[in-house]
Amino acid sequence: MLDAQNPQAMIAGMAAAARRAAHQLARLSTDQRRTALLRAEEAIRAAEADILAANAADLARAEAAGLSGAMLDRLRLDEQRIAGMAAGVATVATLPDPVGQVIDTVVRPNGLELTRVRVPIGVIGIIFESRPNVTADAAALCVMAGNAAILRGGSEASESNAAIHRAFCAGLSAAGLPTEAVQLVGTTDRAAVGAMLAAQGAIDLVIPRGGKGLVARVQAEARVPVLAHLDGINHVFVHASADAAMAAEIVRNAKMRRTGVCGAMETLLIDADYADPAGLVRSLSDAGCLVRGDDRLRAIMDVTPADDLDWDTEYLDAICSVAIVDGIEGALAHIARHSSGHTDAIVASDTAVADRFLAEVDSAIVLWNASTQFADGGEFGLGAEIGIATGRLHARGPVALEGLTTYKWVGRGTGQVRS
Repeated sequence: MLDAQNPQAMIAGMAAAARRAAHQLARLSTDQRRTALLRAEEAIRAAEADILAANAADLARAEAAGLSGAMLDRLRLDEQRIAGMAAGVATVATLPDPVGQVIDTVVRPNGLELTRVRVPIGVIGIIFESRPNVTADAAALCVMAGNAAILRGGSEASESNAAIHRAFCAGLSAAGLPTEAVQLVGTTDRAAVGAMLAAQGAIDLVIPRGGKGLVARVQAEARVPVLAHLDGINHVFVHASADAAMAAEIVRNAKMRRTGVCGAMETLLIDADYADPAGLVRSLSDAGCLVRGDDRLRAIMDVTPADDLDWDTEYLDAICSVAIVDGIEGALAHIARHSSGHTDAIVASDTAVADRFLAEVDSAIVLWNASTQFADGGEFGLGAEIGIATGRLHARGPVALEGLTTYKWVGRGTGQVRS
């Protein structure tokens, strides 16, 4: 029995069990792992009533605590979202299996054949906030990539996470897999997070998925390698050559489709030569968005003044900062100063301008004539995702199966010895 009063001992015990499960997962065939996910999908669908009841309890507590509308939206589950979550697990089961995939092969002059082969990372710790669907997404991706997972969700979704975890593990058990392959930290004590971050050698990789405070803490304290996702301070630049109807539709969707997701646009940049900047901004405000504008925008229409902090704020709400910039040069300069490296988009008919934007914006995802809300593993054809990595090492952009593997070198010789 794990002792929740001793977080270090509890995490050590969970990690040891996860390591044993990871060794078993690594030996399973692709079909065995796929079957386990299909059983998990069935179990999640069958547990819909239990999951909804647990989520209702979480929502009631969150509303009483005064969580924002955007945060409540992240937390909320309904029949459609549970069905989507289950379908996401099943989708992961259909994806190409990266485990055992040959990356490349070279034969050295001495005849030694060297091959790089994808293998599971091992034990992955995932620390996340708000969205209970991450429980199923993370579990499915880890299992399909041959990894064991230790999940630590936020206290605001504790009941929902536990219900989804129970269902997922019932599916694993039905398929004959060890339930220790996916474990949920059963305490909301923040010391458990510290114990995970200090578990060097026991946990192979930590992935934080949440707000700036969580990610900053993980990066500051971790002795375990971290795959980080920073703020989604995402920009849409509307160039002078943009089609007006297309620009208005993309801008509305990028901001207002779901304001609480990390792919939501937070800053709109409008070329000073664009024909109707006021009309574009009104398309946002008419959709219910509070606009905060720079001095150049305020000179042509009445909006709330933006301050210096607005350009570096991830609102996750129906709020957008808007700046008028001098063409592609102005847009590139603004993005270089303020982008978090997540997702940035350009709306333009001028191919040369768009190509320059795509080449020079150094973000994990860059888009041309498309909404930033496509920043999602499912939309990229990757199935569920573990998060959007904004760093430059190992994995970048939506992290799915391939991002949860590493590789090893396999050498095949015929008696070669080194002189």
